[in-house]
Amino acid sequence: MDSTAFEVIERLSEPLAVQVNSSSALVEGLGKAAAAIDRERAKKGIKKDVHGPRKPDLDQVFFAERVPLQITPWDLLATFARATTLARQGRGRGLAEHWQGLKYCRAFAGDRHGSLRLTNEGKAPELSYRAMQARELGRAFGLAVAEQVIRGRFPDHLVSIIDAEIALLPGFARIKPAGTLGARPRPDFLLEVWRPGEGSRIFVVNVNGNHQAVTAKTSASSRTTYKQLARSSERVERLHLGRWNDTPALLTSTEFLAAAGVTVHMLQAAGGVVLPVRSASGASSADVAIGRRTQPYVDSVAVPTKSGAARHNAFLIPEKELAWFGRLVARTHAAGQLSLAGGGGTVGRYLIAEQGGKHFSETAFAGTASVHDAEACFAGERYVGTDQVFRINGRRVEAFSGMATDLYDLLVAGEVEEYRRQAYERRTDWPTPDDVDHWGATSFRADGTALAIRVVQG
Repeated sequence: MDSTAFEVIERLSEPLAVQVNSSSALVEGLGKAAAAIDRERAKKGIKKDVHGPRKPDLDQVFFAERVPLQITPWDLLATFARATTLARQGRGRGLAEHWQGLKYCRAFAGDRHGSLRLTNEGKAPELSYRAMQARELGRAFGLAVAEQVIRGRFPDHLVSIIDAEIALLPGFARIKPAGTLGARPRPDFLLEVWRPGEGSRIFVVNVNGNHQAVTAKTSASSRTTYKQLARSSERVERLHLGRWNDTPALLTSTEFLAAAGVTVHMLQAAGGVVLPVRSASGASSADVAIGRRTQPYVDSVAVPTKSGAARHNAFLIPEKELAWFGRLVARTHAAGQLSLAGGGGTVGRYLIAEQGGKHFSETAFAGTASVHDAEACFAGERYVGTDQVFRINGRRVEAFSGMATDLYDLLVAGEVEEYRRQAYERRTDWPTPDDVDHWGATSFRADGTALAIRVVQG
């Protein structure tokens, strides 16, 4: 018998264990899969420079906090929502991008050990949607674990998720086709670790997911997770800040059908680059609009070798442009925050033309036509945002996304630096799910955003 809408939402609010694996065996498996990929490419006559080199010195992750990760399914979907607010794949579909994850409300459940697994419905998406589910849920799980790792290392900082493509467009957008990076390989996301008055740290992140059921007979060269990590190592090697190999990276591959429950496999690469400290106001602050740049891509990176240096194609932000890039990242994050709250045309003020500034300023787009016409109060804190009403097993359900009203007003007024200052000062003051009893499941972040879902009464 199908679960009722109330039961589905109750499951969304239940903390469950997501298994996390990072080990030397994972590094070894990646190496074997990479060798198999190279052999296959050689058979097809594909030259090595087409895909470029892989990230060197990948290592296992040592966790500051206990694993497995304890998280609610709603927090996972909220992570996916916050990561996709500025995506433009849904234009004309009548639904803001960050609501795309609502289709997975019935995809999760806990087993008798408290581990998160896919439900029968989650395991059996229509064939044409299987790859999409792997991509989208791979992002939700991978980013959730990546954030946990980074928060463990930088406990007194905030972490922002930035779509890597949106962040790279102002420096590398191609003329034809306009406003794109073309087919150039790049990582999926950037995670900005920040605190007012300090330079931000940027982690390059690539995330994947798969439905392979691994058995004792599955070889390393045929294991999807190893192959995904090998290809991810190529993608993260395509982005460098300041100089080669100084940008930290996190690679994840999520196995949805693992025997122990959903399992996120993760590797890392070290890096020490720190962006310059910004002024709290004035021309060098993130309050001021940025211009585009023409940054190097072809043969931009010099990789030391025994015979000198080999060059390869990559998105390189030169050291002299790191301050500009820091402002770009902060403003892109501000646009994403406004989009999550249904900021309408105000989203476009933080994006230049190459990032789709005009696109996000027009109300014809689903994400910007979804204006801030909804309000919610959680434990006495007022939030402004947008909502979406849909049905679960015949019952009307309401989902809300937004941000604290006073922080929203700061971004509408163009005060990015003041928003960041206040968000940081209040990072521990926001409600928790235990404080809220009139919504079925809630997700609150230290940056002042919230997502919630409940059955509509009546």
